Amino acid sequence: MESVLKDMNPVIQMLIVMSVFSLLPFVFSCMTSFLRFVIVFSMLKTALGTQQVPPAIVIIGLSMILTFYTMGPVFQKMYDLGQVPYAKTGNMILAIAEGSKPLKEFMMKQTRQSDLEFFVSLSQKNPPKTPDEITIWQVAPAFITSELKTSFEIGFIIFVPFIVLDLVVANILLALGMFMLSPTIISLPFKLLIFIAVDGWALIVQGLVSSYN
Repeated sequence: MESVLKDMNPVIQMLIVMSVFSLLPFVFSCMTSFLRFVIVFSMLKTALGTQQVPPAIVIIGLSMILTFYTMGPVFQKMYDLGQVPYAKTGNMILAIAEGSKPLKEFMMKQTRQSDLEFFVSLSQKNPPKTPDEITIWQVAPAFITSELKTSFEIGFIIFVPFIVLDLVVANILLALGMFMLSPTIISLPFKLLIFIAVDGWALIVQGLVSSYN
């Protein structure tokens, strides 16, 4: 494989590299910790019922900052491994292939074995003997599936106390005969008060960052 990459026409190399760079937004949003962060924060906003607060750009910005924080060591390893073959051969394709290995290792650590086995079995008849035989494109869909499940599990845990508070407020208003008053309007200040009292943002951010350590 490496000999093929070394002998590849430079023009074809450049076309492949440009195609890879066009996939960078997909790689960042679906193959890093950004996926879990943005889903959990979006579900938190829905659970609070604050509608447009915080704005979507703030949620995305916070998710990006935390992604760079948690993925910093991985990105550094990718750069270190990629620059060595590029400095020796000038082959960008080989540098990308080597530099993607730390990202694959990161995803495999966060991926459930059942999900990984399913996608590997779809693309290979013979099971791989070592993790090196598994390609990053086999790990990617398994990682996304695992991250979606984990994110929704966290979102469910976040939702439960807010749903309980909504039910309590709704029952109180029903008992008082205030049928025309929306329970969500009354429960929102209590949600914010409880969330602030327990330092909710710090708890969630610290829990999410710690889940990748």
